[in-house]
Amino acid sequence: MKFAVVVFPGSNGDHDAHYAAKHVLGQEAEYVWHKDTSLGGADAVILPGGFAHGDYLRTGAIARFSPIMQEVKKFGEAGGPVLGICNGFQVLLEAGMLPGAMLRNRSVKFQCEHVIVKVEQTDTPFTLACRPGQLLRIPIAHGEGNYYAEPDVVARLEKNRQVVFRYTNAEGVATDNANPNGSVSNIAGLCSEARNVVGLMPHPERACELALGSADGLVMFESVVRAVGEAVGGHFSRTLLA
Repeated sequence: MKFAVVVFPGSNGDHDAHYAAKHVLGQEAEYVWHKDTSLGGADAVILPGGFAHGDYLRTGAIARFSPIMQEVKKFGEAGGPVLGICNGFQVLLEAGMLPGAMLRNRSVKFQCEHVIVKVEQTDTPFTLACRPGQLLRIPIAHGEGNYYAEPDVVARLEKNRQVVFRYTNAEGVATDNANPNGSVSNIAGLCSEARNVVGLMPHPERACELALGSADGLVMFESVVRAVGEAVGGHFSRTLLA
């Protein structure tokens, strides 16, 4: 399969995502510049971490207007798997592809550490190979990862099973101490209503080899390879997850 890794001015997780897809998984992967108007026939799209456009105004606020984002939206609306990692998650929020917003970490500090996230849902293209309730040790690196949404929106997310990843302790319990940034309901990642667009603050691409301290993030990439491989005509379909 083919991954498209979108590159914005200020991206710094693009090489990590490209390496994970191409050199760890052995799949085809290409960089796509933010001014491009084509995803080049990609089967999956990754919006990587970093500081797109220097995070001016708000994180992801300028990146949402990049020409490539129109193609990413069309791709997502057609059912294509899209993964937004850290800054990429912030871009998805600003672009309206996922609900909610990001605030400054409650510590008002840049948090860079390994955290534990619990896989809450396995019916997305990026969690298909996970076990229900599986705990993943994955690093975070962000200053504005405090996810917020109005109570009614959070209630809807919970009802629709759109909370895909949640910060927990080593026992899988979502405690306040396990929440590194203050995110409402310990939310670490979400999916769209159609379930094919996923955003999360932790960096799975930086946890794909044991030499990095954890290989727990690899399962997300293995999941989408499986999802695309099993899709009719080679393209992801919601029916695979039904």
